[in-house]
Amino acid sequence: MKNVTLYTQPDCPPCKIMKMFFDDHNVVYMEKDIKADGHARKELTNKYGAYSTPTVVIDGKAIIGFELDAIKKELNI
Repeated sequence: MKNVTLYTQPDCPPCKIMKMFFDDHNVVYMEKDIKADGHARKELTNKYGAYSTPTVVIDGKAIIGFELDAIKKELNI
């Protein structure tokens, strides 16, 4: 099983869609809300160079934005 982290924030419609997609495909993931968690926000920007949500990190590889095809490919869905 791949290690999946989803960086989100409130009022982000693509974030909600990504969570539904993961739930529909039984993908186990950890959600990090960058508005509620300052450490997660710094991690997102400093470690992955991302400034937007959703950002999905799969086994250390960041996919920035709502890139469903790239995420499906990385998860073999």
